[in-house]
Amino acid sequence: MTAERTPPAATILGYPRIGPRRELKHALEAYWAGRATADDLHRTGRRLREQTWRRLAALGLATPPSNTFSLYDHVLDTAALLDAVPDRFRGGTALDTYFAMARGTGTVPPLRMTKWFDTNYHYIVPEIGPDTAFRLAGDKPLAEVREARRIGVATRPVLLGPVTFLLLAQAAPGAPAGFAPLDRLGDVVAVYRELLAALAAEGAGQVQLDEPALVTDLTPAALTAVETCYSRLGRSPSRPELLVATYFGHPGAALPVLAGTPVEAIGLDLVRGAQTLADPAALAALAGKTVVAGVVSGRDVWRTDRDRALAALRTVREHAAQVVVGTSCPLLHVPYDAEAETGLDPALRRRLAFAEQKVAEVVELAGLPARSAPGTPLPAAPPPAAPATLPEPGSRAPYQVRAAAQAAHLRLPDLPTTTIGSFPQTGDLRAARAALAAGRLTAAEYEERVRAKIEHVVRLQERLGLDVLVHGEPERNDMVQYFAEHLDGFAVTRHGWVQSYGSRCTRPPIIHGDVRRPAPITVRWARHARSLTERPVKGMLTGPVTIVAWSFPRPDLPLAQVVFQVAEAVRAEVADLEAAGVSVIQVDEPALRELLPLRRAGQDEYLAWAVAAYRRATSGAADRTQIHTHLCYSDAEQILAAVDALDADVTSVESARSDGRILAGPAVRGFARGLGPGVYDIHSPRVPTGAEIEKSLRAALDALPAARVWVNPDCGLKTRAYAEVEAALTTMVAVARRLRAEAAPDPGQAAEAPAASEK
Repeated sequence: MTAERTPPAATILGYPRIGPRRELKHALEAYWAGRATADDLHRTGRRLREQTWRRLAALGLATPPSNTFSLYDHVLDTAALLDAVPDRFRGGTALDTYFAMARGTGTVPPLRMTKWFDTNYHYIVPEIGPDTAFRLAGDKPLAEVREARRIGVATRPVLLGPVTFLLLAQAAPGAPAGFAPLDRLGDVVAVYRELLAALAAEGAGQVQLDEPALVTDLTPAALTAVETCYSRLGRSPSRPELLVATYFGHPGAALPVLAGTPVEAIGLDLVRGAQTLADPAALAALAGKTVVAGVVSGRDVWRTDRDRALAALRTVREHAAQVVVGTSCPLLHVPYDAEAETGLDPALRRRLAFAEQKVAEVVELAGLPARSAPGTPLPAAPPPAAPATLPEPGSRAPYQVRAAAQAAHLRLPDLPTTTIGSFPQTGDLRAARAALAAGRLTAAEYEERVRAKIEHVVRLQERLGLDVLVHGEPERNDMVQYFAEHLDGFAVTRHGWVQSYGSRCTRPPIIHGDVRRPAPITVRWARHARSLTERPVKGMLTGPVTIVAWSFPRPDLPLAQVVFQVAEAVRAEVADLEAAGVSVIQVDEPALRELLPLRRAGQDEYLAWAVAAYRRATSGAADRTQIHTHLCYSDAEQILAAVDALDADVTSVESARSDGRILAGPAVRGFARGLGPGVYDIHSPRVPTGAEIEKSLRAALDALPAARVWVNPDCGLKTRAYAEVEAALTTMVAVARRLRAEAAPDPGQAAEAPAASEK
């Protein structure tokens, strides 16, 4: 096949891969459960890829992207492609090894998982050491080029760029002090050169290398790595054209460095990185390059402002050799098709653009002339991230005063045990929810089933010996969507699924108006759970930052203002839970670290208003009411000072999956409140051993006094099966009791002593 080297007028950087009806999720879970074969799984993947390529070609894309499909995660795909597989995972088939790295095995925990830049997508963190033997271990990018060609579609293969891959990786256990994965750049580039030659031989005219790390604050060494990497790749004797895609912000100092290498094309995010258009050095660097101008947002669900997009395109055309209209980033972060949402208000639906509509917008913009005449200024930038004034955050009594009041009221032992909130979402619960929506179950019948499930969960926790119980959240489909369904200003979709990780998908709500809470949301379920037990029961709420971060916020208000509207709703819910006699209330903020700006220049401002919003939501609570929060899979150790500033009485954080990283840092020793570093990973089906939990718990006790250490899993239990949950929690409670007795052998401190009644 002759390589096609004429750049298209329109393109996208990537497309959703889970399937419009979550076909990939269902195929994965069937395979993991033993109900389907590897061949079945691969057939589903092939069918989804072909459907995507045919549809993108039909929508007008001359060269759709390929190698954007993944059975779990594209970063993990890259590690597998380079054979960057730790020895402990080897031994089975290639597919077994792949899923072992993602999910663990019966004896080996999985690789670490964390957030992909400032999104709610989770990637698997590669482990790279000085001795990692890189080689081209598979042909997935080549196979997809061939696969698409068989159905008559020429594609542009997409690879994760070498610099981003190595910057996202972590040093393998046992690596010498001072080693960084970026030290292995030369060896990785050698494999990429081999791969590029193979892709050229396969007929690929252009290859896309994704380098979102270039929009972060890069060290001089990292900037040198950019120059070294793309100079070497650009000088490859046999290669396709290279498109290096930067996205999620302005590449800043990295752009002139990248533009100084022989790459033919550069992708720019002109939505989140709109300041590129006002940077003379950046614009000058575009001379002689093809630019994929990302004027259609891949991170929201709103129709593109055509005038703003055309003005941006005009500016780029004045400096670049050629301009291709594109998306700001891959469309992995948006649902498939807004037209499928027939239940939404038609006026709202007309304002929406999901992946299908965004592809159409890209094609349409590519066919339009630049309407803004020369000299017309770019339309005004969106409002700043924070408004001039925000409501007062509020404050509570000092932590020491509150801790004393809570100790007297709750009478909890040292090393109190609890869970993060949710218990397994079983098939019967999902069926009941579907039957309610379809009218086959009355509201009263559904509520009775939920109450029965709450009683089951409470009795189970009592039997297992947990100290602070939860109601299990059987009424909730999702920790954000559930609240969105009960707040004014939100709309929820029926088919708007977005991949979070692996087979896990969410339906982010859409914030389209002012947020208000018309009535209490969680109180009746918390009150029912309290009526069933003498032990404390946590009221479970999602925090204002997370509700907004895991939704698609309205574009016409500053983000902080939207967050504070949600904070007022949460504040009212906290007050109603207290009035119902709930003395432990958890307000989760797992997205606090996720929304942190990628560049340091904006981080202090963000943390100031995000912390203020949380304190606004929780500061009305009485001293004896214990406020908990939770953060997971987001490198919370980087913002521990801000977490402390939330002023929650207890913070639970993911720790086991990241091998206790948060406990190894010096900041944790100055943490002044209760802390629950997760003692086992709930995103893996494996049940932890007592030795693993004990190791985690002892690490916590080395960093903090027992009186402030809580014992809990890494995250909620909704994705697990009851058998896994019971086994893991039994072990967790047993270890906590043993270490509690070891630290305080006085029988009066025994773990079996019941907590005081909250009634």
